[in-house]
Amino acid sequence: MAKFTKKKDGDLPAVSTASLPDIVFMLLFFFMTVTTMKDSSLMVANTLPNASEIKKLEKKDRVIYIYVGTPTQEYQKVFGTEPKIQLNDKFANVDEVGSYILAERAKKPQEIQNVLTTALKVDKDANMGLITDIKRQLREVNALKVNYTTYEGDAFNNLQ
Repeated sequence: MAKFTKKKDGDLPAVSTASLPDIVFMLLFFFMTVTTMKDSSLMVANTLPNASEIKKLEKKDRVIYIYVGTPTQEYQKVFGTEPKIQLNDKFANVDEVGSYILAERAKKPQEIQNVLTTALKVDKDANMGLITDIKRQLREVNALKVNYTTYEGDAFNNLQ
């Protein structure tokens, strides 16, 4: 007759490490595709105004950003406290806006060059004369699609 042996309680089979490199590479590819890098660091104070009728931009690759506001604390010693224009990672004059738009437009693929939007991220305390000068420069280079970036909220809160 055959003898039956009882299994020992609590013994677990060894974990197979053969699929471990596959898991590591899947995680690596996941983080490579999900991670986004900042285009530029903000050098101006940018407290955006509130607006009630807003619409979200759908495609961020078709947007060229122009920042307007007073320089941050670290740049105020050099550039003062008057509102400045920031294009990418440098301060610029109003005269440089047109050439900046043309250069950014040239970097984009041909099929989206005519549908680009210029987004103005303007501090709520910036003077309107500077914004008018920027819009005049945009008109000269035929960048007529302009977006003002705001927060959603009551527009009357901007008066306080």
